[in-house]
Amino acid sequence: MFDHNRPVVTFIAQAILTLLAIIFALPLVAVIGVSLRGEGLQNYVTVLTHPLFPRFFLNSAVVTAGTIVLVFVVTWLAAYAFSKLKFRGKPLLFNMVIMGLLLPSIALIVPIYITFRQLGLFNSYLALILPYTAFTAPFTLLLVRNFLDTVPDELLDAARIDGCSSLTALMWIVLPVSKAISAVVVVWTFLQSWNEYFLALVFMQDSSMRTVTQVPQFFTGEFSVDVTKVFASLVLISLPVIIAYLFLQKSFEQGVTSGAIR
Repeated sequence: MFDHNRPVVTFIAQAILTLLAIIFALPLVAVIGVSLRGEGLQNYVTVLTHPLFPRFFLNSAVVTAGTIVLVFVVTWLAAYAFSKLKFRGKPLLFNMVIMGLLLPSIALIVPIYITFRQLGLFNSYLALILPYTAFTAPFTLLLVRNFLDTVPDELLDAARIDGCSSLTALMWIVLPVSKAISAVVVVWTFLQSWNEYFLALVFMQDSSMRTVTQVPQFFTGEFSVDVTKVFASLVLISLPVIIAYLFLQKSFEQGVTSGAIR
């Protein structure tokens, strides 16, 4: 219906995309502007030199790294099994796993809270890594399974003839040609675990175990009069997300396309 080669269509598309980019960038610009008021860059120095700020970053880094590793391993093993292996009850099991997409984390907070209290997992990294993995894996599993469905079975059959097991075929044949979808798994898991607030608020009650999403709340109590420090902390905790996406943007977009539902 639309000829994308026409200059008018191209101009309209660029104008709409530019407008959307400006709209999405305005909040970030506003946050940076407020963070530079008053003492300017000294606001960032004050936040960075706070004794607990590096600890908050370390906690989030450990939780995020642990979640990425666990989600990556679980996703690829499960997706490979659901896509390339034959076993009884596979459709039923896959549908049961995908049902995790329908369950919001807030609906399961009470049973998770009771379970972790009985296991003594409060104020531990596992208290966040385990639920983050459970809530992230269904989506990444769906993407990777759809991607693996496009990989020819003949390629894996040839690998088995050469003596490869299912695991070695996954590691040495499939993963090397799946960098784009792997980037999607890593970036998506990073975003979900780094930006999560509610579970971290519930399970990390010790101030030394708080994550970066609790930094603004913490600094609101520390600098209740000077909100510029709070906004400076918001900018700092957003930088890892921005940097990660900028470096993996192309791979992320290619992976989302290759793992789209067909």
